[in-house]
Amino acid sequence: MPTGTNIKTYFNGTWHDADIAVMNAADHGMWLGSNVFDGARLAHGLTPDLDKHCARVNASARALMVTPTVTAEEMVEIVREGLKMYPKDAAVYIRPMYWAIDGGMAAIVPKDDSRTGFAISLEEIPMAAPDASATLTRTRFRRPVLEDAVVNAKAACLYPNNARMLAEARDRGFTNALVADALGNVAEAATANVFAVKDGEVFTPVPNGTFLSGITRARHIANLRADGVTVHETVMSFDDFHDADEVFLSGNMMKVTPITAFDDTSYQVGPVTRRVRDMYWDWAASA
Repeated sequence: MPTGTNIKTYFNGTWHDADIAVMNAADHGMWLGSNVFDGARLAHGLTPDLDKHCARVNASARALMVTPTVTAEEMVEIVREGLKMYPKDAAVYIRPMYWAIDGGMAAIVPKDDSRTGFAISLEEIPMAAPDASATLTRTRFRRPVLEDAVVNAKAACLYPNNARMLAEARDRGFTNALVADALGNVAEAATANVFAVKDGEVFTPVPNGTFLSGITRARHIANLRADGVTVHETVMSFDDFHDADEVFLSGNMMKVTPITAFDDTSYQVGPVTRRVRDMYWDWAASA
């Protein structure tokens, strides 16, 4: 799934200078979807929270009953070796991934402590321009609960639902969707966590087991609180976002994405959104 350029692939213990094939037709992950991944970034010469992203892909694998085979520390070293192949000023998306190879019970459950596929894909994808923004609309599709799907993992099998949300938003002339949980409260956007700003305070949906509470989300919350800003993790309605002064998305791919419209509500890119972005890169440079 190349979305960038200059792709390098780590597979079978070595780096390859190409987007190489890594799966066989009978691999469990190919036909039954036991694929997990994570995403980190090289940008401005920095790899913020790379260790946390590598640790999370191992946790995601275990959530899908796939046996992780590389420690987070080993993964960090492999990634750093691969990044040496890129220019120092490159912006690179870092994607470690696992999938089960052998089937166990009824062929559907991955075989216990069996072979696991592992690869890392690196590809150059530019960071968004400083003035880039996005727009939101509602979607009829919702976030599932743990009893319905593996929402405690960054699993490939969750993304077809995201695709439905994005396609619906695109067809309405928007770039992303604001998504409800099973109870109708706002969970996140189709591809990122979401924040609202009102009267100088920041609000974000409380993690309730229906969406992945992101590593970058946690970093923004910590930075804001360290800067003296009040951050509320709370139940939020769609009206809360219509009533907000600023709205922004938080995700690994672009870190901070300002929102300029939610349906018929328009926003300016405000001072808190800009401050969150500045604080993130200040933190990354000092970490």
